Amino acid sequence: MRTFVHLVLFACAIAVAVGAFLPIVGEIRPSDVALVDLRDGFPAGFTFDQVENQAVVFYMSMTVLLLSAAVLLLVAALVGSRAAGWLGVIVGIGTTAVFLWRLDDRVGDFVRDNYDNLLSGHWGLYLVGGGLIIALLALLVPKERPAPGGNRL
Repeated sequence: MRTFVHLVLFACAIAVAVGAFLPIVGEIRPSDVALVDLRDGFPAGFTFDQVENQAVVFYMSMTVLLLSAAVLLLVAALVGSRAAGWLGVIVGIGTTAVFLWRLDDRVGDFVRDNYDNLLSGHWGLYLVGGGLIIALLALLVPKERPAPGGNRL
């Protein structure tokens, strides 16, 4: 990989890791969302406040998936593995997309009616989403071609 791709992936990994601890929508943090809720959806009758106030164990929360995406991006930046970078982007975007889909499925009307308050100034969503999209664009940069005739100094 090119040197600037390593640097961009490193910065994206830091952004995703920091964003994993900040609010995504409203006051909902990734640590408030259980992995079971991502898999099965939020239970019927759940309100936005109930999603926000769930008590979830750290290792069973959405934060673990976002941190694993950040670690994979960090490995891609340090080692130069495009496969690790792609896997990190897929895990991160998939986790965020499934969360937003499940949230829209259960409390979508509330979010649409109050989007100006729920989405303004929530750096978790901005850092995670922006970091993953920029990492995706960085991984699309073509590989560096070897110099003709080998490396000459």
